[in-house]
Amino acid sequence: MSTTVSKQEKRTRRHGRVRSKISGTGTCPRLAVFRSNRFMYAQLIDDEKAVTLVALDSKKMEGANARERAIALGKALATQAVKLGIGKVVFDRGGFLYAGSIKSFADSAREGGLKF
Repeated sequence: MSTTVSKQEKRTRRHGRVRSKISGTGTCPRLAVFRSNRFMYAQLIDDEKAVTLVALDSKKMEGANARERAIALGKALATQAVKLGIGKVVFDRGGFLYAGSIKSFADSAREGGLKF
């Protein structure tokens, strides 16, 4: 019997711990991030109404590498949120470690006007 745990199972467990503590509202939605091997996806979610307010991905973002596309995605999402009158969000890193493109995305979203 193998007791090894895959990377995906570890991420799922981390995500469960994060989600048990945070929740988004209409005035302070949850900023959920998912990172695949090629692209990054971000959403602003109102968990009380179970509705997505803004959803963007890095498929059409300009950038030479994943980190540059994450920075562009963060700025684009922040501008969309400011247009909707959203200034404060709760950051849900989705079980991913706060490093690399996740950190770059969060920093650029803060520069764009969002407060975590």
